[in-house]
Amino acid sequence: MSLDMDSASSGVVTSKRSEAIIYALSKRLAVDPKYFVRESPLSCDFTNLVAKFFQSSAEDASSSKHQDEAMKWANFASNLSAQEDACHEALKDLNEELTQKSLLLGGLNPSVADIIVFSALHGLVSHLSIEEEEQYPNVIRWMDYIQNKEDFGGAFNMIAVKKLQFEHFGSVDMLPANQTNKKIVQSSKCVEKPDEKVNVNKELPEKKTSVADKASIDSTEVEGTGVKVTAELTKKNTQEKKKPSEESSERDTECPITILNLQVGVILKAWKHPSADSLLVEEIDLGDGNNRQVVSGLAKYYSPEDLTNRRVVLITNVKPGKLRDVMSSGLVLCASNKEHTAVEPLTPPEGAKIGESISFSGFEGKPEDVLNPKKKQLDKITPHLYTDDKGVATYKGIPFMTSSGPCTASLSNASIK
Repeated sequence: MSLDMDSASSGVVTSKRSEAIIYALSKRLAVDPKYFVRESPLSCDFTNLVAKFFQSSAEDASSSKHQDEAMKWANFASNLSAQEDACHEALKDLNEELTQKSLLLGGLNPSVADIIVFSALHGLVSHLSIEEEEQYPNVIRWMDYIQNKEDFGGAFNMIAVKKLQFEHFGSVDMLPANQTNKKIVQSSKCVEKPDEKVNVNKELPEKKTSVADKASIDSTEVEGTGVKVTAELTKKNTQEKKKPSEESSERDTECPITILNLQVGVILKAWKHPSADSLLVEEIDLGDGNNRQVVSGLAKYYSPEDLTNRRVVLITNVKPGKLRDVMSSGLVLCASNKEHTAVEPLTPPEGAKIGESISFSGFEGKPEDVLNPKKKQLDKITPHLYTDDKGVATYKGIPFMTSSGPCTASLSNASIK
């Protein structure tokens, strides 16, 4: 395995790669591709492309802030070796770099560094075996996100990525056969049990004495007892049969997504928790003039500066409480990969108004004033929250919607909590 097949075709590959980068960057800045290169695309180098990109977007403070970091990744892409061992060493380093962040420069949107490194690695990653892909899960996750997020003008073929499958059992017919059979057997035993007891009671009147009157009285009493027992058994059996159905119904009606008050917020500032290294404290604006203080377990993944001015999705009706002696009045929803090596807050679209509620098509209802922790309502809802293969946040496949579109994350097929 090598980065660029044979030397005879290396010029074609390099030209194709440069053209893809120029196309993506030109589209990002809405400029003519000639802005980036006046000569043949083959003569473009990565550092030159990065410099021109930042020159054009110099008014963007957030982009300029990362210029040195982007140049580092441009050099990484330029220095990729064609030797197999060196290629794997580069992938190993990149996989480690992506362990605690979704993108090369952080944040939630791909940068010029992501575009260039993706283009440089595409030929290599697309030829990895399944066993080799398993050695670099963070790289594969990152490559899949970039190829679905950025437009390279059709220059690259899509890399096939194995993704997690989510199954939702809605009825007994969808359950595995062994579970269905078990339920049928148990149901049959429940039906037979009361019948056997009733038959025993029907035999009781045969126990008569030799005195006719006594026999009559005894017979009446026994028959009355039999009727009473039969009625009680029937009532009990009916209650037992109804109980699972009623509990199932309660689960469905108690915990629809609409009981949550989900709102768009923006983190005004964040700081380290005074007594817990894994926690951060955020002050979140919901547009109502009363900012919320929220404690989140994001210190491993983000610095306080990374979270400042970031838009988030906040559950605002959780019961307020202290986390390590610091009051928290909300829950920031985050996407997480299976290994929990990458975690990021859900991102509402830029046009969404601060404080507006998140809605779900087909689900209507009023949020509860305050969730009851004893009912474990969140525990019943969160298994149905996940991002789809495009990174759109969903509840049972229904997008988290705002007035300006769905909420998203850079992690696809990820759980949300």
